Amino acid sequence: MSIFREMTEGLPRQAPGSAAATLRALGLVRGLPTAPRILDIGCGPGAQTIDLARASNGWLVAVDIRQRFLDELTERASAAGVLPHVTTINTSMFDMDFADASFDMIWSEGAIYIAGFYAGLTAWRRFLKPGGWIVVSELTWLVPNPPAEAAEYWARSYPGMGSIEHNCQLVAEAGYVSMDGFVLPVQDWWNNYYDPAERRVEELREKYADDPAALAKLDEASREHDLFRAYSDSYGYVFYVMRKPTA
Repeated sequence: MSIFREMTEGLPRQAPGSAAATLRALGLVRGLPTAPRILDIGCGPGAQTIDLARASNGWLVAVDIRQRFLDELTERASAAGVLPHVTTINTSMFDMDFADASFDMIWSEGAIYIAGFYAGLTAWRRFLKPGGWIVVSELTWLVPNPPAEAAEYWARSYPGMGSIEHNCQLVAEAGYVSMDGFVLPVQDWWNNYYDPAERRVEELREKYADDPAALAKLDEASREHDLFRAYSDSYGYVFYVMRKPTA
């Protein structure tokens, strides 16, 4: 198992978020059918998948390339009593072959960066029914001139990271309307994401005490955590909620 997998597998979430944020974003969606068909792209271990299944009474297709995450989601969905509403598919977001206009809503928390914000919005649009909704959370600059240390780090780690204004422009260029959204609170980074990740890093430091390459990767993870401590007012995750036009 790679050190990255050891750092991430078994954690509550694979990106900042919370049940409260998921439900708040869902509350910005209007006019869904009684039992909507929902595609959750890059679902990870599926905390948000279960929240959506409970809140929407929908039928969810959850997609990820890591079977371990899909197995975790299946276990969680079974324990939550929503497993009949959840179908997992092990496939890349680049290889999805669903029929056009087959979903009422597309959801993706912390994963659209893999495709690229604009590229994901445009590629996934065809899977939505006319008038369907897409909801994504995306790492975003919150200030026009971020501190140099943060700017340099994210220029290497995620060079496609944009501002809210820039991303809103991309949403419009991708052909969506009725845009809404909000910035995730700082605690949504820590409670279910960075706090458990930091505990995992410390465990792995003991395991890999004699492995300089592994320790370097753990140091990089710790640097990301420390950077957010210092500059959480400069960047964050933003929920973007938008609709495909009816015609």
